Amino acid sequence: MIGLLPALSLPWMDPEQLIHGFGSYALWGVALIIFAECGLFAILPGDSLLFTMGLFVAVGAVNQPLGLVCLVLTIAAILGNACGYALGRLIGPPLFRPRAGMVGRVLNPAYVTRTRQFLDYHGHRALILARFVPIVRTFVTLVAGVSRMSFARFIGFTAIGGVLWACGVLLLGFFLGNVTWIRSHIDLVLVAIVAVSLLPMLAEVVRHRLRRDGAGATEVIVETH
Repeated sequence: MIGLLPALSLPWMDPEQLIHGFGSYALWGVALIIFAECGLFAILPGDSLLFTMGLFVAVGAVNQPLGLVCLVLTIAAILGNACGYALGRLIGPPLFRPRAGMVGRVLNPAYVTRTRQFLDYHGHRALILARFVPIVRTFVTLVAGVSRMSFARFIGFTAIGGVLWACGVLLLGFFLGNVTWIRSHIDLVLVAIVAVSLLPMLAEVVRHRLRRDGAGATEVIVETH
C-alpha cells in the first residue's frame, strides 16, 4: 500500500490496483478520478494516485510521455475545481439558508460570510496550499462557490495550484518513487511541505494581530488622557 488513504484496504483506495485495473486506459481513468476528487467531493487517493502514476511512467508500466501525463492530469484537476465551484454556487443559497435548531447552527449563513472574508484576505494562498492537503482540497472549491468568490480570481489561483500539485506530485513519483520511505509516506511528506509553506502566512497573521492590539492599546491611552 502507498500512503495513508490506501491503508483503509479498500480496492478503490489503492492507487496501484486502480492504475492496473484501467489497463491501457490508465491515464484517462486516473484523470477521471482526479476530476471527481477535485470537483465532485469524492474521497479518493489523489496524492498517492499521482505519485504512483509518476512512478509507473518512470518504470514504463504506463506507456505515456511524462509531459502528456502532466498536461492531462493538470487539466483534469483544474476542470474538477471549476465544476466544484459551480456546484457550490448552485447549492449554496438553499443549503445555507436561515434555519432553526441544530441544522441551522451547523449550516449557519454567517459561516459563509466569514469564509468569504477569509478567502478575500487569503484567497490565493488558501486555494494553492489547499491542493496539497487531503480532504481540504475536496471541499475548498465548494466553499469558494458558496461564498461567491470571484470566478476570475478563483480560476486563476486554482489553476496555479493545479499545476503545482499535479505536476509536482507526478514528478516526485517519477524521480523519487523508488525511495521506500517517501513512497510509503507520501501524504505525510506533502502535509509537511504545506506546513512549511504556511509559516509565512502564520507570521503575517501574528503581525496583523499585534498591529491591531497595538492600535487598540494606543486608543485606550488616548481616551484615558
